[in-house]
Amino acid sequence: MKRILDKIKAYDTIIIHGHKRPDGDCLGSQFGLKDILVSSFPNKKIYVVGGTSDYVSYVGEVDTITDDVYKGALSIVVDTATESRISEPRYTLGEYVIKIDHHIPVDDYGDLRWVDTNFPSCAQMITYFYYKFRNELTLTKTGAIALYTGIVTDTGRFRYRGVSKLTHQLAGLLIEKGVDVEFIDQQLSKETLEMVALKGYVLSNYEIEGHFIYIKMTRDVINKYGVTDEQAASVVNALSGINGFPVWALFIEYPSEIRIRLRSNGPVISTLANQYEGGGHAKASGARLNSWDDLKGFAEKANEVATAYIKGN
Repeated sequence: MKRILDKIKAYDTIIIHGHKRPDGDCLGSQFGLKDILVSSFPNKKIYVVGGTSDYVSYVGEVDTITDDVYKGALSIVVDTATESRISEPRYTLGEYVIKIDHHIPVDDYGDLRWVDTNFPSCAQMITYFYYKFRNELTLTKTGAIALYTGIVTDTGRFRYRGVSKLTHQLAGLLIEKGVDVEFIDQQLSKETLEMVALKGYVLSNYEIEGHFIYIKMTRDVINKYGVTDEQAASVVNALSGINGFPVWALFIEYPSEIRIRLRSNGPVISTLANQYEGGGHAKASGARLNSWDDLKGFAEKANEVATAYIKGN
């Protein structure tokens, strides 16, 4: 962390990157870090680039920059284990690249890497970074809102394994900075009638392979219910907690690929995700299929993981 701070001090232009189809933790980390750097070093030029999310749009707006801005700049990539998942490929145009992530490492990209899987969210890492150097750094309410959003979304509102005493202590620090817990909960709890209908579809059309339960989200379904790709992907946990199915997934068809949102409440599924060009956490990972023809094979392997876990417990 000290080396990261030294690099931040050494550069006048810093560009903060995240992953494709960013979630609350990704954007919360990006904008939380931006606030820290803007508030602490007002003479530096700090940018956030990459994808957006309607779900957490209140944390900030991404910047649009030209290639020349990268000349002599520091690129920081947050919450992204796999190099191919970085939403803005121009990060390599920066003079120096730093990776900050909490996922199981897949690609060792970057000149300097801070990767710690003990943190349940990247936003908690950024908050911890601020806390460790709080005598040198400044954090405003705006940044605290972004970081708190990142923590609560990636921990399932403090429900997932990995949440620790430190998680709550740092969340408390952010609340002291002015975070309105009720406001954020209201923002994250909003649902449209289209989303309610889509969840009904999921609960009526899931498929089963042994002890693996899943839903196919094709373009036709997404279009029929009038939801965004982001909204469609968010219903993966509609299949969580069903007795006898410790592994579940949502297969979503994007215009250019089929992505898998793979989840578990027991067995480690990141190894399976790695076999399908993915990765992530032990019990929450992403992967991809080349075509729908590959779904059957994936489902069979997922069932093997789920069945082995049930037999062992």
